[in-house]
Amino acid sequence: MNLTGFYTLFCKEVLRFGKVWLQTLMAPIVTALLYLLVFGHVLQGRIEVFPGVGYLAFLVPGLVMMSVIQNAFANSSSSLIQSKVSGSLVFMLLAPLSHLEFFAAFVTAAVVRGLVVGLGVYLVAVLFVPVPVAHPWAVALFAVLGSAMAGTLGVIAGLWAEKFDQLAGFQNFVILPLSFLSGVFYSIRSLPPFWQGASHLNPFFYMIDGFRYGFFGQADTPPGISLLAVGGTFLLLAAAAVGMIRSGYKIRE
Repeated sequence: MNLTGFYTLFCKEVLRFGKVWLQTLMAPIVTALLYLLVFGHVLQGRIEVFPGVGYLAFLVPGLVMMSVIQNAFANSSSSLIQSKVSGSLVFMLLAPLSHLEFFAAFVTAAVVRGLVVGLGVYLVAVLFVPVPVAHPWAVALFAVLGSAMAGTLGVIAGLWAEKFDQLAGFQNFVILPLSFLSGVFYSIRSLPPFWQGASHLNPFFYMIDGFRYGFFGQADTPPGISLLAVGGTFLLLAAAAVGMIRSGYKIRE
């Protein structure tokens, strides 16, 4: 493996979002805080999702993971589409990088951005509401796997899209609905049976449910099943993304 090439591309991707930290890091933290304040003010004291867990505390892990997902996806997808539109992608293709190194650098940088934003949301949120951490291993594992899966989706979307509006359509009609309908703001136990079953088809649900288990030790689905669902989905998406890079799908056009 060309570690120098991988590390160089990874640093380039990290520096890319680090240079505009106000937009890439601070803005999503403020957005998540507004969600917390608005929903918490309206529903706190009216809903107790898990025994002994207030709604504000229940909401925090969901908002953290939603921020992780959206920002990890945005990092890899926006970088690829910008490189394609500006024509700078050809310089990365000329570098002695394999398809695996290319993929790993983009996804690892997306994981870094997702985790930094998620940590920022958590640190700000706990100033308003205490949130216990029952299983730190589950918090860390689902955060890394969730951001890696979202970053891989970003690679796929960035390769597929040819224009910014196509990428925006992918985000608005795929990422946002899957995020909002994954149990961020509610427990699926409150849904009718049909919609509970539909929620179990959403891979983002398992990310958030497993992540929330790490905080409260309670979840709508056993954490082992959530881990298998998230890990399996990541592997399938990674295989698809690597295959697209290897074939040069919409890269060499």
